[in-house]
Amino acid sequence: MTGPGAEQDRFGGWFGGNKADQVKDAAQQHLPKTSGAEQDRFGGWFSGDKADQAADAARQHLPKASGAEQDRYGNWFGKGQADQLKDVVNDHLPKTSGAEQDRYGGWFGSGQADQAKDAFKRHIPHVSGAEQDRYSSHFGGDKLDEVQRRLPKTSGAEQDRYGSHFGRDKLPSRADVQRHLPEGSGAEQDRYGGWFGGNKAPSAEQIRDRLPRTSGAEQDRYGSHFNIGNERYLGTTTLGLLQHAVLPSFGLHAGLGAIAYGIGRYTDRAEAKDYLWPSGQVVNAWWSAIGVPVVYGGLSVSAAWADLTYDQKVLLTGVSAWGLRLFYRIVSRSVRRGQDDARYMAAKKQDPGFWNKAPFTLYLPEAVAQTLITLPFVLPFRAPVSSAESSLSIGPSAISHGLGIFLFAAGFATEVLADSQLESHTRKTGNATLNREGVWSIVRHPNYLGDALCHFAFSVLASGAGLLHPLAALGPVINYVFLRAVGGDKENEASQEVRYAKENPQKFQELQEYKQTKNSFWPSVKEVRNKWLWTVVAVGAGAVALEQSLVQLL
Repeated sequence: MTGPGAEQDRFGGWFGGNKADQVKDAAQQHLPKTSGAEQDRFGGWFSGDKADQAADAARQHLPKASGAEQDRYGNWFGKGQADQLKDVVNDHLPKTSGAEQDRYGGWFGSGQADQAKDAFKRHIPHVSGAEQDRYSSHFGGDKLDEVQRRLPKTSGAEQDRYGSHFGRDKLPSRADVQRHLPEGSGAEQDRYGGWFGGNKAPSAEQIRDRLPRTSGAEQDRYGSHFNIGNERYLGTTTLGLLQHAVLPSFGLHAGLGAIAYGIGRYTDRAEAKDYLWPSGQVVNAWWSAIGVPVVYGGLSVSAAWADLTYDQKVLLTGVSAWGLRLFYRIVSRSVRRGQDDARYMAAKKQDPGFWNKAPFTLYLPEAVAQTLITLPFVLPFRAPVSSAESSLSIGPSAISHGLGIFLFAAGFATEVLADSQLESHTRKTGNATLNREGVWSIVRHPNYLGDALCHFAFSVLASGAGLLHPLAALGPVINYVFLRAVGGDKENEASQEVRYAKENPQKFQELQEYKQTKNSFWPSVKEVRNKWLWTVVAVGAGAVALEQSLVQLL
């Protein structure tokens, strides 16, 4: 049988050749002129005196293989039963379109067609109606084996049927396909990595290491970045980063600086500026991560938090812990002192125009510095797409993440120990001598060292999340320069030497000896034997183990 398989085409093929002329003419004379519905066609086929001749000829030439409805009828009304059934069927055909099972019930009801009903019951297949089941009953006897041999032994999926119908020389077999299928999770990036290995594409492991440590589903990673309204703060070009991340960040710090300047000038205490050093950075981080999606994206606070990846949450939590601790330290020390910081008091005495110059010499430069320092924990929230596309990596994500946790925990512990040990020493001695015990035996300014380690940790954590933009890598560098050359150990010791020389010669002498034996910022090699150094290292290592345990537990 050839042709597309349409009903009219199959008739033309079944009744071809010299044997088909008589059948063809008879069939054409008796074909229905109605809608073509099944009950209408039956009425046309089995009516008039010419139906016998057409039915006999059609029955002789009907195929025994396709399983089409008209073919099955040819088998059901085989031999001598077709003549007996013809008239009964014609009389009892329904005039509606009911489903096949309903039509059967209607055709042979009311006790008027017992003979037809019994004959139909004997010849209708008692199977599920599925095509493969009908084949088994329609093509019995010696024809069944041939049909069964050609039927697919697969699941029935289109690709499986093709694989068995058309041999190996035309399509790959199921085994061939299975050998080429990946053994991974089935995620799109994993399948690509398996199919196009070698030098054609990065492996699945390479892709995974560069992806943020989220659920792994692509829609989850990018779904949180493209919320309604977020286009206002996404920038994927250098100009876009400047417009949507850097300048808004500077505007925030400059605005906070203006408020602090007003408060400081009104109270004549310039140390209000120091309150902004930790608090302004924390505010910027939370505004970038939560505030912007809520205000411009229309999200609730809980939804904005839920949209953050695990690494982003760790980064935001670390920034908050660092900033809130330092803010408490600065404020509590200021309250106990009851007056402005000694550095600012000396500056105000030396320059009567201090407050007129302060916006340009103190507050504005610090706003610029904080804008750059906060980039590692602002860009991952304000420009996640650009950060991910251009991310710097210092190793596989798991290693980078672990290193970031270690650096933050070690730095945070160093700051906490330095402040607590200094307060304890001050209470015991009345601030009459320098403290050179505890972590102060490692370097002369362990609090600044701890601060620098925390800020390096923020960049490493962003790298582990695949969100460290090259511009953000400047953050810890700027912070380090600021601590060393502007407002950190250098400025602090210069002020201490002037005050101690006038007020406490003993502490001045101790400071000189201290400078001879201990480094100011980074520990010397000989400190490898210092137990306090290993205490800090142990805290960092313990934090890594604890974080990994919590991740596995939760």
